[in-house]
Amino acid sequence: MARDIRIKTRTSGGSTEILTMVNHPMETGQRKDKKTGKKIPAHYIEKVNIELNGKLVASANLGAAVSKRPMIGVRVKGAKAGDTVKVSWRDNQKESGTQTASVS
Repeated sequence: MARDIRIKTRTSGGSTEILTMVNHPMETGQRKDKKTGKKIPAHYIEKVNIELNGKLVASANLGAAVSKRPMIGVRVKGAKAGDTVKVSWRDNQKESGTQTASVS
Protein backbone atom coordinates (compact mmCIF):
# COMPACT_ATOMS: atom_id res chain seq x y z
CA MET A 1 0.00 0.00 0.00
CA ALA A 2 1.44 3.37 -0.99
CA ARG A 3 2.08 5.81 1.84
CA ASP A 4 2.83 9.47 1.45
CA ILE A 5 6.19 10.59 2.89
CA ARG A 6 6.77 14.31 3.27
CA ILE A 7 10.28 15.69 3.61
CA LYS A 8 11.21 19.28 4.42
CA THR A 9 14.66 20.75 4.93
CA ARG A 10 15.79 24.02 6.52
CA THR A 11 19.38 25.19 6.52
CA SER A 12 20.60 27.73 9.05
CA GLY A 13 23.95 28.50 10.66
CA GLY A 14 25.89 25.64 9.06
CA SER A 15 23.40 22.89 9.90
CA THR A 16 20.36 21.51 8.14
CA GLU A 17 17.20 20.31 9.81
CA ILE A 18 15.51 17.37 8.06
CA LEU A 19 11.85 16.87 8.95
CA THR A 20 9.91 13.89 7.68
CA MET A 21 6.34 12.69 8.17
CA VAL A 22 4.96 9.33 7.05
CA ASN A 23 1.22 9.07 6.44
CA HIS A 24 0.63 5.80 8.33
CA PRO A 25 -2.27 4.66 10.56
CA MET A 26 -0.01 3.42 13.41
CA GLU A 27 -2.65 1.08 14.84
CA THR A 28 -1.84 -0.39 18.26
CA GLY A 29 -4.02 -3.48 17.96
CA GLN A 30 -6.07 -2.32 20.97
CA ARG A 31 -8.80 -0.24 19.27
CA LYS A 32 -12.09 -1.76 18.16
CA ASP A 33 -13.91 -1.07 14.91
CA LYS A 34 -17.02 0.95 15.84
CA LYS A 35 -19.19 -0.88 13.29
CA THR A 36 -18.15 -4.48 13.91
CA GLY A 37 -16.79 -4.36 17.46
CA LYS A 38 -13.76 -6.40 16.38
CA LYS A 39 -10.22 -5.33 17.24
CA ILE A 40 -8.32 -3.52 14.51
CA PRO A 41 -5.08 -5.45 13.88
CA ALA A 42 -1.79 -3.88 14.95
CA HIS A 43 -0.19 -1.97 12.06
CA TYR A 44 2.71 0.31 12.89
CA ILE A 45 6.09 1.45 11.61
CA GLU A 46 9.02 -0.43 13.13
CA LYS A 47 11.99 1.30 11.46
CA VAL A 48 12.73 4.66 9.81
CA ASN A 49 16.09 5.46 8.19
CA ILE A 50 17.24 8.87 7.01
CA GLU A 51 20.17 9.14 4.61
CA LEU A 52 22.05 12.13 3.23
CA ASN A 53 23.84 11.50 -0.07
CA GLY A 54 23.67 7.74 0.55
CA LYS A 55 25.09 7.91 4.08
CA LEU A 56 22.87 6.88 7.01
CA VAL A 57 22.52 9.90 9.33
CA ALA A 58 19.65 8.69 11.55
CA SER A 59 17.77 5.51 12.31
CA ALA A 60 14.70 5.27 14.52
CA ASN A 61 12.98 2.21 15.98
CA LEU A 62 9.28 2.93 16.42
CA GLY A 63 6.43 0.91 17.87
CA ALA A 64 2.71 0.77 18.49
CA ALA A 65 2.75 3.63 21.01
CA VAL A 66 3.69 6.24 18.36
CA SER A 67 0.87 8.41 16.99
CA LYS A 68 -0.39 8.13 13.42
CA ARG A 69 1.47 10.18 10.82
CA PRO A 70 4.69 10.21 12.87
CA MET A 71 7.06 13.14 12.36
CA ILE A 72 10.79 12.70 12.86
CA GLY A 73 13.36 15.47 12.73
CA VAL A 74 17.15 15.43 12.73
CA ARG A 75 19.81 18.10 12.38
CA VAL A 76 22.93 17.44 10.30
CA LYS A 77 26.04 19.49 9.59
CA GLY A 78 27.62 19.98 6.20
CA ALA A 79 24.57 19.48 3.97
CA LYS A 80 24.45 21.71 0.91
CA ALA A 81 21.65 22.84 -1.39
CA GLY A 82 20.98 20.08 -3.90
CA ASP A 83 22.19 17.22 -1.66
CA THR A 84 19.90 14.18 -1.64
CA VAL A 85 17.87 13.16 1.40
CA LYS A 86 16.36 9.66 1.38
CA VAL A 87 13.78 8.50 3.92
CA SER A 88 12.74 4.86 4.10
CA TRP A 89 10.46 2.97 6.49
CA ARG A 90 9.28 -0.59 7.19
CA ASP A 91 6.28 -1.69 9.26
CA ASN A 92 5.18 -4.79 11.14
CA GLN A 93 3.07 -5.99 8.19
CA LYS A 94 6.08 -6.03 5.83
CA GLU A 95 4.99 -2.84 4.04
CA SER A 96 7.70 -0.31 3.26
CA GLY A 97 8.27 2.95 1.47
CA THR A 98 10.98 5.31 0.30
CA GLN A 99 11.03 8.95 -0.72
CA THR A 100 13.83 11.25 -1.79
CA ALA A 101 14.12 15.03 -1.77
CA SER A 102 16.78 17.65 -2.31
CA VAL A 103 18.14 19.94 0.37
CA SER A 104 16.83 23.42 -0.37
